[in-house]
Amino acid sequence: MDNYNQNQLYAVDIIIMLIDDQAIVGELVQRMLAKHNDINFHYCHDPKKAIQDIENLHPTVIFLDLFMPSINGIELLKTLRKNPSSSDIPIIMLSTEDDAATKCEAFENGANDYLVKLPEPVELVARLRYHSQSYIHKLQRDKVFVALQKTQTELEKQNMALLRLSQMDGMTDIANRRYFDETILVELRRAQRNRQFLSVIMIDVDHFKIYNDTYGHLQGDDCLKIVATILKNQKKRAADLVARYGGEEFALLLPDTNLEGAIHLAENIRNAIEEEQIPHKNSLTANYVTISVGVFSCLPNINDTPETLLKQADILLYEAKKSGRNQVKFSYRKEDEA
Repeated sequence: MDNYNQNQLYAVDIIIMLIDDQAIVGELVQRMLAKHNDINFHYCHDPKKAIQDIENLHPTVIFLDLFMPSINGIELLKTLRKNPSSSDIPIIMLSTEDDAATKCEAFENGANDYLVKLPEPVELVARLRYHSQSYIHKLQRDKVFVALQKTQTELEKQNMALLRLSQMDGMTDIANRRYFDETILVELRRAQRNRQFLSVIMIDVDHFKIYNDTYGHLQGDDCLKIVATILKNQKKRAADLVARYGGEEFALLLPDTNLEGAIHLAENIRNAIEEEQIPHKNSLTANYVTISVGVFSCLPNINDTPETLLKQADILLYEAKKSGRNQVKFSYRKEDEA
């Protein structure tokens, strides 16, 4: 089907191709169809050229002689049914034989119809129109189906793009607050159900207002992008989520991660940002950009909500800032300590 010329595929005209070694049969059929302007007749006298002619003409019906000296009609029928160019085209077998066994063999090997040479013109035209219109309608349905599939694929791509846009922070290209809030609820329920650890890390860029006042908001945006990139690069598991929580504040959600694992990641992040040495000449903590980090880990109980976990991590973040910044504060709560 893919090899067809699209303009020819969906043409309204009926295109008939006769494969018969007897030229007289070709002449008779041509005469019978001559007055029907919507029927285009083509004669193939050499069965060996049939497939090539089919690929060039794209007929809507094939007449195939059952007995030819150079090739058996049934064998050619089998070949046509295996070839992509002719596998779906209606094929009407022509024969002088009128016995049931011969007809049965033809139908078993893919023939759509069987005519004894030669039928009355009115019957011939009726059969040609019937098979051609059925085939043309099939092609049109296939075309519509392909178009619908293409449209559906494009819509799915657009929906995925829109979904991604709705989940991502446009500036830093990490998850936004909305997606973080949706995800922490899902992961909290999973942790409660499976009795697994859940850890939350809250991060704040130290003295970021001073940074903006010193370098301007555009450079401030660049600073946040660098921090976001470091966060993405430091997380190792696909299940871990990095998000911009608001302004210069970031959050990490670590499913099935205990306190030790969360502290290890938090310290790696803090060290990586410190090693980046982003200039911050007016910082009250260092001459470069630093972060304060709060880490909270627990085995969630049934009373926990996302807000309770985030509140604990935020309290720890505040303690880190109060204690001099550029450090990690952490806490752990067992399930039975609620």
